[in-house]
Amino acid sequence: MTAIQGFIFDMDGVLVDSEPLYMEQEKNSYARYGVMLNDAALSRFVGTTQHYMWSAIKTEYGLAQSLDWLMAEHHQQLLAALNSEPLPPMPGVTQLLGALNKAGIPCAVASSSPRGLVEIILRKAGLHIFFNEIVCGDDIKHSKPDPEIFLMAAKRLGTLPSACVVIEDSAHGVAAAKAATMFCIGLLNPNSGQQDLSAANFCVHQHSEITHWLSEQ
Repeated sequence: MTAIQGFIFDMDGVLVDSEPLYMEQEKNSYARYGVMLNDAALSRFVGTTQHYMWSAIKTEYGLAQSLDWLMAEHHQQLLAALNSEPLPPMPGVTQLLGALNKAGIPCAVASSSPRGLVEIILRKAGLHIFFNEIVCGDDIKHSKPDPEIFLMAAKRLGTLPSACVVIEDSAHGVAAAKAATMFCIGLLNPNSGQQDLSAANFCVHQHSEITHWLSEQ
């Protein structure tokens, strides 16, 4: 591949193992409106924005509440859950970020989650210090699998998209990275549901494998 000029990390399921908590809170939120979904039904929303998710739920189940109301209620519930149980960094991710920092490779977060959530999670996990840029669901018009979020991250890092490496754990995220012409590493996280990451350039089970790959570049 081209010499690496930037690394872009998805947050949920990549930097922190947040999907189990998200799914639990989503089930609680949906149940409030009489909507019952299992993990398999929820996994189609992994990697998408809350706007995308709630738009789909509102339409499919004919919810009377406004989209803004549904999103605000869910957001407050998530913040309360995260404040009571902060999420630790994924194993090996701090070492990988340290290696990238040492190599002088700038890093960005490209997360579909809202900025308030992203900043709290990164700060509580002690990861915020490693990132030059943070692009969130609030900053974009189109949810993954659209490449907008990754193209914006590359632009903010001042790098060519084709010189960026993306780490993703969702099918939507991998599709977005490839549509942005980026090199994509799929992180196989069993907690992210049944995700097809076969379109990634290669897949790993843990961050230490990426650190090893990086040392060989």
